[in-house]
Amino acid sequence: MITAKNIYLSYDDNKYVIKKGNFYVKPKEFIFVGGNSGSGKSTLLKSFYGEIPLKHGSLKIDGQEVFGINALKLRNLRKDIGVIFQDYKLINEYTIEENIMVPLKINGYSNEICKSQAAKLLAHVKLSHRAGFYPNELSGGEQQRIAVARALAHNPKIIIADEPTGNLDDYSADVVWNLLKGANEQLGITIVVVTHRVPKNLGIKFRQFSIEDGIIYEVS
Repeated sequence: MITAKNIYLSYDDNKYVIKKGNFYVKPKEFIFVGGNSGSGKSTLLKSFYGEIPLKHGSLKIDGQEVFGINALKLRNLRKDIGVIFQDYKLINEYTIEENIMVPLKINGYSNEICKSQAAKLLAHVKLSHRAGFYPNELSGGEQQRIAVARALAHNPKIIIADEPTGNLDDYSADVVWNLLKGANEQLGITIVVVTHRVPKNLGIKFRQFSIEDGIIYEVS
């Protein structure tokens, strides 16, 4: 599903954030990525969907080479990826329903399909009663549940989550972890999560990587 061979990532040519990165993620796996602040965790995730280009090496996502990828192929690749951000990145001018519909609209689905899928996902995250609300009318935990629903909307093969529970209380965090667990177990979606704290008693098999001094290690 994800294969990295000797990848290098940086924001300039003077210092590599990730260097000699070698790892693999199999389909349907649940992966945690840890490391100190500034270690390159978020940078690594951004490379998966082409926001940060590789400097060197090979990175394949679902068989598609990301290094040097053109705009059309990158757009097609992103159809298979759902992204969850720590700060939600919901569109404040859109209702909750409309926010969930965004990736479907981008991928060309009809309004009827968009509304039907949004309704199913609102029910799934137990926020159907909030469909017409706007993001600033919801709690942080509710907004992150909507962000998870949005990531699921277009039936991705991979979900990438960057500190999805970092700003949440314990109850809301547990809700989000259980949604991600369900996406992995019930839908077979590959999950890659950056977090500084792996949840206890998640009840799911997972692998864990750590980034130290730009090097990616697997934690045994």
